[in-house]
Amino acid sequence: MRIALGADHAGFPMKDTVRKVVEDLGHEVLDCGTDGTDPVDFPDITQATCAPVLDGRADRAILVCGTGQGAVMAANKLPGVRCGLAHEPYSAHQAVEHDDANAIAMGAWLVPHALIPDIVREFLGAVFDDDEDTRRRVAKLNALDRSAPAG
Repeated sequence: MRIALGADHAGFPMKDTVRKVVEDLGHEVLDCGTDGTDPVDFPDITQATCAPVLDGRADRAILVCGTGQGAVMAANKLPGVRCGLAHEPYSAHQAVEHDDANAIAMGAWLVPHALIPDIVREFLGAVFDDDEDTRRRVAKLNALDRSAPAG
């Protein structure tokens, strides 16, 4: 698989570890920034990292920011992106299996360094369950992308 990888300045210190794990698993990395610890805005990095998933240049995206919260919020505002917050391995595979996630966000300040390989492996190895219940729920998620704001 080809994996889009992006981190803001807070996530940058963890980015190379994630890259190495992805490559050691036999996948290709598409680096979407940033390349240092100078402040950048996580919505910009998130959009740049998710764009290749949406246009077919990447199969999945991994986002790293300080807590993962900003990246997951920004990613889920992009129609067609389903991003889970993955601070441990179970959530990383569950987001794909049950919600057809095509992205995960991790918090560099919160994820124990020793869990990074397990989280990435579980996310990249997971397959959507594709049963009647999960298809119905994902269809409803996709419909939310097209819905008008309430009010």
